[in-house]
Amino acid sequence: MDYVTTKEIAIKWDISDRRVLQYCHAGRIKGAVKMGNTWLIPKDTAKPVDGRKKPKSDGGHNGV
Repeated sequence: MDYVTTKEIAIKWDISDRRVLQYCHAGRIKGAVKMGNTWLIPKDTAKPVDGRKKPKSDGGHNGV
């Protein structure tokens, strides 16, 4: 399995390196492992859903 660093995955997912670290510490990235002071993340892992945001919905309104 190929691994990438938090900086590389942050660029791929278009989020900050700090946010990736938060996901790692919370155990939200499947397969992430810590080697010394560095988190290694599987290259093909999917970005976790950001729990801070609610899913978008129009609430049944059409903008009128």
